[in-house]
Amino acid sequence: MADVARLAGVSPQTVSRVSNGYPGVVDATRQRVRAAMAELGYRPNSAARALKSGQFRTIGVILFNLTSTGNVRTLEAISASAAAEGYAVTLIPVDAPTQDSVHGAFTRLGELAVDAVIVIMEVHLLDAATVTLPPGVPTIIVNSDADDLYSVVDTDQVNGTWQAVRHLLSLGHRTVWHVAGPEDSYSARSRTDAWRATLEGAGRPVPEVIMGDWSSESGYQAGLELLRQPECTAVFAANDQMALGILRALHEGGKRVPADISVVGFDDIPEAATFIPPLTTVHQDFTALGHRCLERVLQQVEGNVPEGGRTLVPTWLIQRASTAPPQPAQ
Repeated sequence: MADVARLAGVSPQTVSRVSNGYPGVVDATRQRVRAAMAELGYRPNSAARALKSGQFRTIGVILFNLTSTGNVRTLEAISASAAAEGYAVTLIPVDAPTQDSVHGAFTRLGELAVDAVIVIMEVHLLDAATVTLPPGVPTIIVNSDADDLYSVVDTDQVNGTWQAVRHLLSLGHRTVWHVAGPEDSYSARSRTDAWRATLEGAGRPVPEVIMGDWSSESGYQAGLELLRQPECTAVFAANDQMALGILRALHEGGKRVPADISVVGFDDIPEAATFIPPLTTVHQDFTALGHRCLERVLQQVEGNVPEGGRTLVPTWLIQRASTAPPQPAQ
């Protein structure tokens, strides 16, 4: 900094003000200082700046599943939103959502110096007190039902499912079958509960749930089971990958979609519009989700909001060619 000051003909304090983006420096002086920085290859020391200001401009993200489409897209959106606000992201993947692994992740993030933490935890463990988070660290939980203890940000799983099931019922289907995600998933449980509640609210029969694991292969196996249910004319899959497997199984079994069976997914992955047929699905706005996560956690960092409560990002149905009214009985 002293070298830059000498070359630019200013005081070290002026160099500090320019490097930190403070106002009150005339443009000509600012440009002269920046030119000296470039000539000398000077870069402000972020660690020293953090020690002085008490902020590291870094958000830690603990992620439990790097194979889930929703989790990866949420991480991408958080990273983009953080970059736009001048923050870096430090990622700590965790193999299993246990008490030890969570505390280990927080310990590692503490050693790496972060201002706050976003936890993407799909499994519903926080509500059962199996996992607790260290106090004193601004924290946002994504995709969880622990909003009585922590600040939670999520997409509106319930309303999205309601839209999907009501769409199929409005087309004239007597009921809607459901291929669910894994039992330990909060999202899967929310969608299954909302599916059942929508059918019961409409006075319709509730078929037995077919379990999947988010993969297209599990959707394919579920589709084979649906082929053994001659009364099935509509199915709601808990995600688009399983819907893809269902489409393949129905095609191989001689069922036409949507003439014989209508199919709806959840997520609206980029490939959903190019399925055969293009998939009707529930759109999740992961960009908005990531933005809201960062917004909420930075509000906590600045002390503007207390922890606790739930923030929901809207979901909406995208109607494509995989749904239609049922065929009249022969």
